[in-house]
Amino acid sequence: MINPKQLPIHEAHNLLKSKQISSVELTKAALARIQAVEPKVRALMTVTEEHALLAATHADKRIADGDCRPLTGIPAVMKDLLCTKGIRTTCSSKMLENFVPPYNATVIEKLYAEGMVLVGKANMDEFAMGSSTENSAFYPTYNPWDLGRVPGGSSGGAAAAVAAGESIYALGTDTGGSIRQPAGFCSITGLKPTYGRVSRYGAIAFASSLDQIGPMTQDVEDAAIVLNAISGHDKHDPTSVPCEVPDYTKVLGKSIKGMKLGIPREYFVDGMQPEAASVIRAAITKLEELGAHIDWDVSLPSTPCALAVYYIIAPSEASANLARFDGVRYGFSYNGAVSMWETLEKTRQFGFGPEVKRRIMLGTYALSAGYYDAYYLKAQKVRTVIRQEFDNAFDKYDALITPTSPTVPFKIGEKMDDLMTLYLSDVCTMPVNIAGIPAISIPAGFVDGLPVGLQIIAKSFAEETILRIAHAYEQSTGWQQRRAEL
Repeated sequence: MINPKQLPIHEAHNLLKSKQISSVELTKAALARIQAVEPKVRALMTVTEEHALLAATHADKRIADGDCRPLTGIPAVMKDLLCTKGIRTTCSSKMLENFVPPYNATVIEKLYAEGMVLVGKANMDEFAMGSSTENSAFYPTYNPWDLGRVPGGSSGGAAAAVAAGESIYALGTDTGGSIRQPAGFCSITGLKPTYGRVSRYGAIAFASSLDQIGPMTQDVEDAAIVLNAISGHDKHDPTSVPCEVPDYTKVLGKSIKGMKLGIPREYFVDGMQPEAASVIRAAITKLEELGAHIDWDVSLPSTPCALAVYYIIAPSEASANLARFDGVRYGFSYNGAVSMWETLEKTRQFGFGPEVKRRIMLGTYALSAGYYDAYYLKAQKVRTVIRQEFDNAFDKYDALITPTSPTVPFKIGEKMDDLMTLYLSDVCTMPVNIAGIPAISIPAGFVDGLPVGLQIIAKSFAEETILRIAHAYEQSTGWQQRRAEL
């Protein structure tokens, strides 16, 4: 019997290419897995069974004609803020509950060109605002490793779908850690590319200068395969960078002997779970055993400011991006108002959830007259300092190694009444988005059966470096082979 949970992309591709299995068989197995575990995990907003089986049929014909690309016929899930033509795209918000886009996001078009089989759209924190997928307007998603705990966020549904075997891979978005943190919590691989490496066209925006789309996969090789497919310049996205895209799979298997890796002390934050810190230190020791030179005495002194910078810049951009949801053009519209202004007010009152309203208000305040210079402008200046500190570090080191999160996955509801503690869940990942550089989270071990993620950070457009290091570590430990048992 085909088990998508035990079948990474590169292995599924070999089976499809050699015609040992068909895409229809693989897709039916993924859909059966969804039917079996989705009531427990709640990872998906929409299951696209009819669409998937038709795509699988086309994929099998394509393979029969000798055109079997690395992602042809492979079932996948997309985070539900990536526009999919003819398929509901909700952002897990009442505001877009019945929105069906008339076009595809660029990354969706690229994956369709590769022969993707879309089996579903993944649940998420509403408009990607959250760290636990508890802010979905419809229902929380549960961590496959412990159904009483969160899968992380905002791409928690995508991470849980991969960890539970509902899909072989997924795409998420990362604004402050929303690919890497749930990847760490669900013991999968999650890669945030350099800002501008992957087109954001068709991704419903949260914070435009921070958002980036990336792969969520079972292992590092799969992440490289998906990154190959989705990278590149896009004329529809003026922030996408027109530079050559390498074949990321070419660096896999290369030794890391002699590479210089720095360990920034600021990432081992006060309040970090001691057991999780021990797992990370053991992982760093393993990298040293593989021949890397480790410097434990690295400092990025402005890192503690990253949380404050993020929670000024991101809400400010969100307040501008979400202004388009006015009850007039598309999405939810309140009926029964007596004026245009009441329609606008009531649409947002009932269409947005509490976390979205909170961030809109915070961002609007930061941008308002009399406060712009004191908050937003100052945050942008500190952002520049954070970026410069990373640049200086990469003059000395090939990569930086940190925890992905200061804790293991926490219990459902545990932090919803303590928002500052919840926001701190992303303290290790936010600086990367502020600087616009690439980073990856890979499985590093477990604490009492709960996953711990290791983060590898490199300079802009050095995805090859982080994939090389991540693959070397992964192959020496085998953590990626361990699967959640539901």
